[in-house]
Amino acid sequence: MSTTLFDLTGKIALVSGASRGIGEEIARLLAEQGAHVIVSSRKIADCSAVAETIRSAGGSAEPFACNVGNMDDIAALFAHIHEAYGRLDICVNNAATNPYFGHVLDTDLGAFNKTVDVNVRGYFFMSVEAGKLMRDHGGGAIVNTASINALQPGPMQAIYSITKAAVVNMTKAFAKECGPLGIRCNALLPGLTRTKFAGALFSNEAIYQQAISAIPLGRHAEPSEMAGTVLYLVSDASSYTNGECIVVDGGMTI
Repeated sequence: MSTTLFDLTGKIALVSGASRGIGEEIARLLAEQGAHVIVSSRKIADCSAVAETIRSAGGSAEPFACNVGNMDDIAALFAHIHEAYGRLDICVNNAATNPYFGHVLDTDLGAFNKTVDVNVRGYFFMSVEAGKLMRDHGGGAIVNTASINALQPGPMQAIYSITKAAVVNMTKAFAKECGPLGIRCNALLPGLTRTKFAGALFSNEAIYQQAISAIPLGRHAEPSEMAGTVLYLVSDASSYTNGECIVVDGGMTI
């Protein structure tokens, strides 16, 4: 186990999109700090692999398959959490999709619907269900992984960027209405991060260089660099942080 940064002992944490990339790093770090982590993504085998490595390192974790674009999957996930634990302290909405990479005028209805269903509807109802459990058990923390694209649309990523902008305003709406219930809601806006999800950006040299040129540090990030910010946001140390959208590579909040 790594050095304890913030004590999450006894906390129940749910991380979606946790089978790889940013979500996996978040799940690992929360477990290292003592939380029991529900590792969730679409495929149970991938969730199980991450949960097993967390347990092997001395942490507490379990896998649960959930496609957040499927309302029945969300219902099944929260029915399990309610039955097994009766509460949820931390919810990290990290699962996302970006099925279309191309000119906005060529976006088809299928790609549009899938992106909205996962990135907007999925985040919304995951937050609703998490919020209900938190409201009934003394509060909690919700963190939404948005994107720097929420502030400035990425090239060839129109619908993805639009949904991430929606996540930012969604976070602020939940923060405003849920803050009085003891539920903190914040968003993480990663810049260019090397993940499988962002593979199209790294494989296109022109787009990669364009993205790098807009980053103050002049480099891309690694998934592990996102996890520490999330850990802070879900810890008691951030008890006065609510409704903020933190841009990781720009060093600012909005």
